[in-house]
Amino acid sequence: MHIRVGDTVEVICGDGRGQQSKVLSVDHQAGKAVVEGVNRVYKHMRRSQRNPQGGRLSKEMPVQISNVMLVCPACNQATRTGARRVTDGSKERFCKKCGAGAGQIAPSPSKRSQKQGAKSK
Repeated sequence: MHIRVGDTVEVICGDGRGQQSKVLSVDHQAGKAVVEGVNRVYKHMRRSQRNPQGGRLSKEMPVQISNVMLVCPACNQATRTGARRVTDGSKERFCKKCGAGAGQIAPSPSKRSQKQGAKSK
């Protein structure tokens, strides 16, 4: 998946359509992401020692990752992303509209083998 915590995304369908906001958390197994200010619900809290006032707590619920698109930091548009190899052998995300890089996905094979060698010692 090409959506990570801290990315700016745009909601492409549902009640929050058109909103751009930051990703707070991602659940890769469920294919969902919690986006700041999107899909807000009220959770009714009973009075307790921990929460003496009780009442309604507003919180964000997860949305399907297929319903959000990454906003490219270079062209500032919602775009599809791809993966490509860089000259040093590492893999990065890139914007399909302008071709700008949007962050590293995997380190280069030489760095990966160095990390594995350090772990085995």
